[in-house]
Amino acid sequence: MELAIKEEKEFKYIEEGEGQVLLLLHGLMGALSNWSEVVSAFKDRYRVIIPVLPLYELPILNTGVKSLAKFVHRFVVHKELKDVVLLGNSLGGHVALIYTINHPEYVKALVLSGSSGLYENSFGGSFPRRESYDFIREKVEFTFYDPAVATKELVDEIFTIVNDRFRVIRILAMAKSAIRHNMAKDLPKIKIPVSLIWGKNDRVTPPEVALEFSTLLPNAELNWIDHCGHAPMMERPLEFNHYLEKFLNRI
Repeated sequence: MELAIKEEKEFKYIEEGEGQVLLLLHGLMGALSNWSEVVSAFKDRYRVIIPVLPLYELPILNTGVKSLAKFVHRFVVHKELKDVVLLGNSLGGHVALIYTINHPEYVKALVLSGSSGLYENSFGGSFPRRESYDFIREKVEFTFYDPAVATKELVDEIFTIVNDRFRVIRILAMAKSAIRHNMAKDLPKIKIPVSLIWGKNDRVTPPEVALEFSTLLPNAELNWIDHCGHAPMMERPLEFNHYLEKFLNRI
């Protein structure tokens, strides 16, 4: 599915459909296309919006998860959104959590998948072998249960990113910010419905992370997807959309 990107002021985003707003936040290495199966499945009944997070546009001193949450708020205000169902994968989940803590009046419900905020295995503190295509391919394959999901196109995209010095400095700054900003003490404050849709074979944010989220969030449900890694909406879109549909119907 080809997703058309719109531009207004400082914002680039995808918007499809009408109705209840589903606001989707991508991860650190994610792209808008990661959510394409969700857009296809829900755009006939919901207003599905995906903002491009400014991972590489922020000043280096302001590159962090809190700055991304502030950006999301500017976007929500600009688009005059309310009663948003906020979905986040990986770093996007972390941003969604911070946003919900800071602006609970805008968020109706949360959906988290492979979210950071408690613990995650990332690429690590540096990219000592970023010039090695095979090394990057192995790291991308690590994200999924089925390494075939790590297509050459996807590996090429990540390889290009991590070999851009300007971008890699910001990726590392963002990753360190996520590690520093642990959400454990804040999670009990989030009283709205939360659906955790988690790959049972996630090696980046392993199953014990999902279990801790479900314990700390007062109104959370936990849904497992078997034979699935860190990005269920990409690797197992039918199962992901099934759990999402059930949750949306319930709330």
